[in-house]
Amino acid sequence: MPATYEPIATTTLSTAASTITFSSIPGTYTDLRLVLVITGMSAGNRTGIQFNGDTASNYSTTRLQGDGTTASSTDNNTNPNIRITDVNQLSTSLQFITLDLFSYAGSTFKTALAELSNDRNSAGSVYRSVGLYRSTSAINSLNIMLLSAGTMSTGTTATLYGIKAA
Repeated sequence: MPATYEPIATTTLSTAASTITFSSIPGTYTDLRLVLVITGMSAGNRTGIQFNGDTASNYSTTRLQGDGTTASSTDNNTNPNIRITDVNQLSTSLQFITLDLFSYAGSTFKTALAELSNDRNSAGSVYRSVGLYRSTSAINSLNIMLLSAGTMSTGTTATLYGIKAA
C-alpha cells in the first residue's frame, strides 16, 4: 500500500462466520479503505456493509456488473446496507473486494466505492458499486455481513486502512 495508507486492523476468520466487524475506528484519517478477500461461502450469497450499527433504510447502492457475456445494473435507494458484492456468488469463488469510504469522519452524508473482481469457475466477473450512507455522524464502526443465510469461509481476511491527509 502507498505510504499514505496505515493499517488500522485486520481480521482473519479462524472459523466460518456470517459477519466481520470493525469498531472503535479513529477519526484521524481523511478516508478509509477496506480490503476484503473472501475465500468462499457456504452458499451463493451477497455481501453488504452497515455503519455505526445503523440497520435503518439509510443506504443507497447503484451497481454495474458484468461477466463477459451479460452486463446489468440496478439502483436501490432505501436499503439497510450498501451492497458490496453481486448476486449469488458461487460458494467456491475467491472474491477480492475493495471499498473506499470518503470523508468518513465528516459531518456530511458518506459516499463509498466498492469494487469486486473474481473468477467464477473460469468465467471472470466484475462488480462496481457506488454507495451513499445518509447520515451526518462520523463513522466509528462498520459491519460486513452476508445478506442471506450462510457463512464466509475460514481464512477470509479483512483489513481496514486509514488514509492520511495528502
